[in-house]
Amino acid sequence: MAEKKSLLKEMKESFFVHPVAAHFSNGLIPVAVLYLLLTLPSSDPFFEHTVEHLIIIVLFAIPVSFFSGIHDWTVNYKRAKTPVFMNKIRLSFVLFGLVAFAVAIRLTVPDVMYRNDWLHWVYIVLLLAMMPVVTLLGHYGGKLAGAAKMAAARRKK
Repeated sequence: MAEKKSLLKEMKESFFVHPVAAHFSNGLIPVAVLYLLLTLPSSDPFFEHTVEHLIIIVLFAIPVSFFSGIHDWTVNYKRAKTPVFMNKIRLSFVLFGLVAFAVAIRLTVPDVMYRNDWLHWVYIVLLLAMMPVVTLLGHYGGKLAGAAKMAAARRKK
């Protein structure tokens, strides 16, 4: 009879930092945008403060995702310079720039959402611009995961 693995041992063997970190930060951005969209018509400061908190968390999560992705790319793909990897690296820098700029605006101009000036609109555009970036990052990550599954299935045959 096959021995049953403990959950902890199974987690240790199958836990990968990069997918967890990437899904964490890429999942928070749509939530931040949702709260931004709730803030716009209502001007509710609780919604707006949630946006601030989420993007600050994302700012700290992106480096974990990036460096764990670089580690996986190095170990599993020998730093192959394929379009998928190069796009993911570029998009990661774009995302970090958008998030860092949005956080800088929000922290230096706390009432940015209640002003009627160009900075208000820059802040909103930055937040909205994060959505296509995380969508593309997820798309390319899905392509890599799909390719890895297909390669594993071919090896089993």
